[in-house]
Amino acid sequence: MTGIWAIAALWLGLALLATLLSLRLRLATALSEILVGTVAQLAIGAALAGTVALGADETWVRFVSGTGAILLTFLAGAELDPDVFRARWREAGAVGLVSFLAPFLGCAALARYVLGWDPAASWLAGVAMSTTSVAVVYAVMLEFGFNATDYGKAVLAACFVTDLGTVLALGLLFSPFTWRTLVFAGALVAAVLVLPWLTPRFFHAYGGRPSELESKYILLLLFALGALASWADSEAVLPAYVVGMVLAGTVGRDHILIRRLRTLCFGFLTPFYFIRAGSFVSVPDLVAAPAAFLLLLLGKLATKLAGVYPVARGFGQPRQEGMYTTLLMSTGLTFGTIASLFGLAHGVIGQAQYSALVAAVIASAVVPTLVANAWCLPRHLLPEDLREEERPAPAAARPAAGGPAAAAAGGAARDAP
Repeated sequence: MTGIWAIAALWLGLALLATLLSLRLRLATALSEILVGTVAQLAIGAALAGTVALGADETWVRFVSGTGAILLTFLAGAELDPDVFRARWREAGAVGLVSFLAPFLGCAALARYVLGWDPAASWLAGVAMSTTSVAVVYAVMLEFGFNATDYGKAVLAACFVTDLGTVLALGLLFSPFTWRTLVFAGALVAAVLVLPWLTPRFFHAYGGRPSELESKYILLLLFALGALASWADSEAVLPAYVVGMVLAGTVGRDHILIRRLRTLCFGFLTPFYFIRAGSFVSVPDLVAAPAAFLLLLLGKLATKLAGVYPVARGFGQPRQEGMYTTLLMSTGLTFGTIASLFGLAHGVIGQAQYSALVAAVIASAVVPTLVANAWCLPRHLLPEDLREEERPAPAAARPAAGGPAAAAAGGAARDAP
């Protein structure tokens, strides 16, 4: 157990460092955790002359990381306001659909005709590059308080449409469609129909106690459906997002329960997910052969910009909000890395192609988020307390020019009759 405790201490130390950096540099915490994971793997791996210095492939690390991704995806779905979704479903559907189609077709063409990949690998590249990271977008929305606005809820709904297209494309192009797929689809449909009726009644009868029955109930659902999805060669985050959406009217409006789940998620689980994602970036491989990585990253950003921005503006978003939406929809992480790993495991792509894809996917989580929050943040949507942080200090609170003596003289002048 000594090794386990040591690795756990290392990872939580990195998570704490990432949080301090995010506060210091005013970055989203998810973004700083990815960057810290990349640097830590490079630095510690070089110091120890090994490639597994962080223990990212330890079974328990993968479980904690996967649980973080599942719970974070569930919370993102639970934040979707059904009323807002019904009112803005055309906007969310259009933005989400073009956010999937433009990079899917564009990056597949780049991989095929510029990089010279074979057709199967090219289509897989299109799938991996088409994603929008619900995990990153939700973490950013939560950090800036946009998750409580109609704007933020519409963006999260668009993320769902994009990733639904990604999952369907991966399944139709590469995953076997078997009787297991039908069983999983049937179970998911049954959950969608039953859970909105069962959950509020179950919580009303047995909830509200210190035993945290509600949290255990939700985790049971997520793990059971995740196991069924994995058994059917799908991904556990897909049913988590769907369950979150259908329970938005119950769980999403229980602010105390949401706060407790966020504490578990952001305080312990998601740092493992984001740091692990960052640790997969092989900096030496990218330095040795950067062309494929750069081309795929630029291709994704360019196609997202060409597709999403005009649609967002067409639905009445102001220029700054439209660009912020475009940049957030350009992020990728969960499904992109899942698709890349699927291709490597099934022989669709080789190791070099996998490294380029994963690096481009993770860079797409970093670069658009950094640009969006630095230059395109819609400050008029920020909660009042965060707006105050953005404002300069009033003149009376700033030191007067000329140092303490001038400040004292100024104070004396103000106090004079």
